[in-house]
Amino acid sequence: MLHFYYKSDELYCEGVPIRKIAEEFGTPIYIYSKAQITQNFELLKNSLRNSKILYALKANSNPSILKILSKLGAGADTVSAGEIYIALNSGFKPEKISFAGVGKYDDEIKFALENDIFSLNIESPQELLIVNEIAKSLNKTARILIRVNPDINAQTHPYISTGIKTSKFGIDPNEAIDVFKKATKLTNVELLGIHTHIGSQIVSVEPFVETAEFILRYIEKLEKNGVKISHIDFGGGLGVKYKNAIVNDKLPFEENDDKELNPELFANEILPILEKTGCELIFEPGRFIIANAGIIVGKVLYTKKSKVKNFIITDISMTELIRLALYKAYHQIVPVILKSEEIEIADIVGPVCETSDFIAIDRKIPSVSRGDYIAVMTAGAYGFVSSSNYNARPRPAEILIDGENYYLIRERETFEDLLSKTLMTKI
Repeated sequence: MLHFYYKSDELYCEGVPIRKIAEEFGTPIYIYSKAQITQNFELLKNSLRNSKILYALKANSNPSILKILSKLGAGADTVSAGEIYIALNSGFKPEKISFAGVGKYDDEIKFALENDIFSLNIESPQELLIVNEIAKSLNKTARILIRVNPDINAQTHPYISTGIKTSKFGIDPNEAIDVFKKATKLTNVELLGIHTHIGSQIVSVEPFVETAEFILRYIEKLEKNGVKISHIDFGGGLGVKYKNAIVNDKLPFEENDDKELNPELFANEILPILEKTGCELIFEPGRFIIANAGIIVGKVLYTKKSKVKNFIITDISMTELIRLALYKAYHQIVPVILKSEEIEIADIVGPVCETSDFIAIDRKIPSVSRGDYIAVMTAGAYGFVSSSNYNARPRPAEILIDGENYYLIRERETFEDLLSKTLMTKI
């Protein structure tokens, strides 16, 4: 069940009209559904049974959203000391926080160890030695998992395919054997297990099955080399549906439809393989939990016709949602009020002075006019967290809806905020 829907041709989130939020708080604005977040997490939790679920903060790190997930029993998958700090201040216990990433600063490693988080995921032989040194200087023991790169094609966008041999992530499987062996001999690390993460927005189960089978064989190889482990961190990557996210007779239907990976199918294929190891299983979903729980709403500023194009110019730009410019990602775009049955084909663009500042190219959409509100669907993941102040644009506000109630969970930035961290010299 999607908690964004049309009622009498007006878009709602749970019990609240989207138009009401836009009129009260202005645009562009991110809007999230608590019910959708909860539903998505519970579906994963039930499918993955006794596994640990560490929510990937990189997808969306608003503290109010994190508080919901921590209360539901999630842990936190972090990739910076900043994310660790946010997690600790949003209800997550240190023993439910992991820290991954290929380029951890020394200060970040120290911060993680001082806060006694669950694990650091090691991505290079050199990092293993540095973590041991820093732990020794603090009189601490660092709990670690070692990330192995299985060289598996995730069948996703190349920018988010992280498990092939040419990527910067993890350690070559053959080289990693010696890294595991070394870890068992160091004085200030405790080896917990193996970590993999082959990519994001994966909609086919086959790459995951291949990864699970790789892990099973690899653990057997580790045991032959005298290395015993107790944990498997399988990463995340479950893909979601972006096309035809919301269906209505007055909306164009994208014939070249996409799909999402059903978590029950995922679990039924993966768990029987991984459970043979007897290890505790960890998963790191982000997008699956938050993507379809959020939208970004904007206003039509102008409509323009050239000899070859129709343009709908909105106040949503690449500074608020960069996925479109970065990956040429597809998001369904719908009017907040369905007032026209006429369908037009237009480039839907933002106000930033870059040709790449578009929301959609040659997109079919019900006709809209200046002042109308539009919604970009499935924008809860990698939206606000990737926003910027390019062109000196203040970042947008964020709203959380719970039934018929709604809450401002991040204030819109002001012009003053743009200068608040700068210092004027006496030149």
